[in-house]
Amino acid sequence: MTEPTTDARVVNLPASLRDVEPVRSVRTPAQLDYEFTAGDATSRFLKGITEKRIIGQRATGTSRVYVPPRGADPELGAPTPIEVEVAQTGTVTSFCVVNLGFYGSVMEIPYTSALILLDGADLSIMHLIQEVPASEVRIGMRVEAVWRDDADIEPTLESIKWFRPNGEPDDPDVRIPGEGHGTGLGSWVGGVAPTEALIRNPRTGLGGTQVGGTEGGIA
Repeated sequence: MTEPTTDARVVNLPASLRDVEPVRSVRTPAQLDYEFTAGDATSRFLKGITEKRIIGQRATGTSRVYVPPRGADPELGAPTPIEVEVAQTGTVTSFCVVNLGFYGSVMEIPYTSALILLDGADLSIMHLIQEVPASEVRIGMRVEAVWRDDADIEPTLESIKWFRPNGEPDDPDVRIPGEGHGTGLGSWVGGVAPTEALIRNPRTGLGGTQVGGTEGGIA
């Protein structure tokens, strides 16, 4: 039977290190530097930001307006050559209150990140909600963009510092999935969600339950 062997190498430390506590782990900061080349649609969007304008795009005069634009309509499979300047006001369609800090964050805890459907757009953007307690942020809240000072404007969405309540009444038609009222702002073929009731879109007036009808379909 072969006896197991052990590596019993002896490490002779210099006298200056013999009473020093052994290093058990090392934390090394990591950094990733990269360059991003924006395409045509994104470049036009970012140029608009430098002018304090929010630019979306659409494929046709009646199709959805995408903000920020990506150069194509994913539903139609068509390019989006038509530029549309949307409003700097919008409606909170969903939000998250952040209670845990993380490395690199400069925000005071708690703070709110929200999906905001800008007036004139058909796709929500994600941004911060400030100038209101996190406990008071709610779906349907009407908000407006707060920009950096002119000297600090850059071609980045961070040129909008955050959104804040604009004092308008809440939009009662916005809802989250699972609620039995309000509007479904998702993109489904024919406007019909496969697992939710058919709900009217407040901006276009399309789809939804007819007056006097019942939730779950068109009466």
